[in-house]
Amino acid sequence: MTAAGGDRIIDPAAASWPGVDQPIRQPFGVIFWLCIGWLGLVVVAALCADLLPLIDPLETDFTSTGVAPNGRYWFGTDALGRDIFSRVIFGSRISLIIGVLVPAISLSIGLALGLIAGYYRGWIEQVILFYVNVTFAFPGLVLLLVVLAVVGADLIVLVLLFGIGGNGGAIRIARANTLTYMEREFVTAAKALGATNFRIIVYELMPNVALPLISIAMLAVSGMIVAEGTLSFLGLSVPPPAPTWGNMIAMGLDDLNDALWVWGFPAGTLFLTVLSLNFVGDVVRKRLDARESKL
Repeated sequence: MTAAGGDRIIDPAAASWPGVDQPIRQPFGVIFWLCIGWLGLVVVAALCADLLPLIDPLETDFTSTGVAPNGRYWFGTDALGRDIFSRVIFGSRISLIIGVLVPAISLSIGLALGLIAGYYRGWIEQVILFYVNVTFAFPGLVLLLVVLAVVGADLIVLVLLFGIGGNGGAIRIARANTLTYMEREFVTAAKALGATNFRIIVYELMPNVALPLISIAMLAVSGMIVAEGTLSFLGLSVPPPAPTWGNMIAMGLDDLNDALWVWGFPAGTLFLTVLSLNFVGDVVRKRLDARESKL
């Protein structure tokens, strides 16, 4: 639209349409792409560890114990002569498996139960909220110790335990957003057109309710990697000799003053990975929150 003097006038009603005078998005920035590069490197190294020319992470060499980083041992060796570089790469598998699978299970269950509670209300909602309150009230560490004492430390047990028992927050977020979107016009229109409850939940509500959960998923991944590292440090995760970042840090404490590389490299890898996940997750959350506010 153009005025008599030739100046362009932006129609407010048309500004919301794609391609019409929309504000230019800010670029992600160098730090964001550095974090993406680091995460991509960690993931590729973990997936291709068996194909890389690495020393066996379980192989001991008592003639090369406590060797400082050099051309053969890039990260040095530990007190048993095991290659730390190889153990860091293979240890990333455990951290990534737990860090990805646990949030995936937890957020999926939380999304489903939150949608059901917010849509149907009534006694179904009360039962689900009671389950949420129980999960928050029961000390998770006690349950973890009991289960591990009965079945032993196992990767599958840890994934299921954290995935099923840690979805209370996701349920509350999904339920709150379901209640909000239930009042929106597109849901009312779907009901008026005779759409089934399943169609309304899956096609109308779920894509919108899932947005805030997706925005916190990467932060949940970093939180689980830290949790696994803590459990490994305490000896409650996958038992040795299988390498994990946490148990490598714990074993390196004996050489805290004389061989900093024994715990420094796994600790540094853990720190950089969690920092990158938090930064990328924060950027993604801001983008998704901005998109959600326009719905």
